[in-house]
Amino acid sequence: MTNRLAGAISPYLRAHAENPVDWFPWGPEAFAEARRRDVPVIVSIGYATCHWCHVMARESFSDPAVAALMNERFVSIKVDREEHPDVDAAYLSAASAFTEGLGWPLTVFATSSGRAFFAGTYFPPVGMGGRPSFTQILDAVVDAWTERRAEVESDAGKVGEALASAAARATTASELPDGRALDTAVGALAETEDPLYGGFGGAPKFPVAPVLGFLLDRPSGRELAQRTLRRMADSPLRDAVDGGFFRYATRRDWSDPHYERMLYDNAQLLDAYATAWAQTGEEWAERTADGVAAFLLGVLRRPGGAFASAQDSESTIDGARVEGGYYHADPAERARLTPPAIDEKVLTGWNGFAIGALARAGRILNRPAWIVAAGEAARSVLETHRRPDGTLGRASVDGAVSDAVATLEDYGGLAGGLLELAAASGDVEAATAARELVDLCLEAADGGDCPFAVPGGGDPLLQSTGLAVRVDPSEGAYPSGLTATASAAHTLFLMTAGRRYERAAREAMRLVAGPAASVPSAFGAALALMSRLEGEPQQLVVVSEPAEGVAGKPDADPEGLVAVARRHPADLVALVEASQGAALAEAGFELFAARGTRDGLPTAYLCRDFVCKLPVTTPAGL
Repeated sequence: MTNRLAGAISPYLRAHAENPVDWFPWGPEAFAEARRRDVPVIVSIGYATCHWCHVMARESFSDPAVAALMNERFVSIKVDREEHPDVDAAYLSAASAFTEGLGWPLTVFATSSGRAFFAGTYFPPVGMGGRPSFTQILDAVVDAWTERRAEVESDAGKVGEALASAAARATTASELPDGRALDTAVGALAETEDPLYGGFGGAPKFPVAPVLGFLLDRPSGRELAQRTLRRMADSPLRDAVDGGFFRYATRRDWSDPHYERMLYDNAQLLDAYATAWAQTGEEWAERTADGVAAFLLGVLRRPGGAFASAQDSESTIDGARVEGGYYHADPAERARLTPPAIDEKVLTGWNGFAIGALARAGRILNRPAWIVAAGEAARSVLETHRRPDGTLGRASVDGAVSDAVATLEDYGGLAGGLLELAAASGDVEAATAARELVDLCLEAADGGDCPFAVPGGGDPLLQSTGLAVRVDPSEGAYPSGLTATASAAHTLFLMTAGRRYERAAREAMRLVAGPAASVPSAFGAALALMSRLEGEPQQLVVVSEPAEGVAGKPDADPEGLVAVARRHPADLVALVEASQGAALAEAGFELFAARGTRDGLPTAYLCRDFVCKLPVTTPAGL
């Protein structure tokens, strides 16, 4: 049996390399082999820090008898959902035709053309509680394949047609919501608040960071968001020792969490807690932001500066794999234990979220080291993941880049992070790189029904299955690629006055305005952008001489103009040195044109839609 996973970039795939299952990685070879043998395909999707993925691997994929059945009657493909999010999204949509309890591990049975005809999540080794065993499922699928092939092929075709039709309906343009409609969405979210423990809904309970970002942006939602954030900070969802948040809690009171800690959650929560501090000035928000940043910089940061995707939920204690055991230990006990493994995969889009959060939070809370770290991560990702033609790779480990196709999430997430870095530090190279990424996505759209598209096209194999969705507007725990790219385009408009960026952001949000109004809990990031698009944009530029505390230097006057500007609620706040502002203006970022200091003092320019008030040099004036 050929070991095809041993050299994979993905740590998740490498963890399955020694299984007795004859795994293929995602690629055309697996489907060609299924056609040659005339057998169905198993597409098994998971990720490195997924607890139930570990369980199914131990119970079934490590069992020689189960593996023998899989090898004899199927071609089996192992997919890291974080390396191939578009593949995961496509098969999740297909799986929704067969099961309501979607999650990971995701087990999809498909034809040799890639069309799904049955799916489920975790299957136990022995049937229990009405849930069939994995071997029973395998036997049933083999029976259907051999005895009712026409029915199987027909079902697979119907699923593909239904998904295509649903995707077309999901991207029907609607008018953007006005302020009243946005506040109605706030009210709908407030109705789902848990009045006893905070958060939204019952169990399981997630941090829903994009929703919190939207609520913080609306005056009608700020109190709800701040209350939620405070309760989360004091809950078991947050590791009290090193400050990182776990992915979700299985109980309503935030207890019994699933202990994996994800880069995207913690990046967005860092941003949310920094915003909450800017609004309230309360110590709990600052303390929690400091803790989250410490986790990002102390645990997930890799040599070179980029960030790993996650930390595992399980650790080895006394020779046994235990979920959460490490996190139950106090600091002294932890010093004697081996920490849970890190999924060292560096993902472009998720690093963009972290770069943006560290830069913005560093600006708000006056943490120069965070801004410096954001810059180092940006340079690392651009150096490793940007190809000579300007397009991006999706993932890497130790500098080796995966052949996985980058998604819109990668372009938008990285561009947005680079723009936040430029605003916080005056980094003209970051701003220019962000503009190039957004421009590539605009050019790739080529006048289609969506203003943004992936440069070079999406995953070609997925396209061939008929399951690929050109525009995936769905949001879960972090912004969709569509929203992330539209948000970056809007920020570019605020910095360049380029109306085409504003038009593109609006057109993109019109594609999700209808679903976002109906299900605000699933479109927090889109609603946050729509909220910013709803009013006249406000921009604040503060220009200082080098000694005054921008670009990674502490404030010379902690009560002065720069300190006040850090917490200002404008749509864009930029703190730059005079020479940096001049370089940005020369590079085409019009907001910075003719912005200099007055009498050598830090000088603030407050603008509404590029019409600026007279410059001021005092906190009271601002």
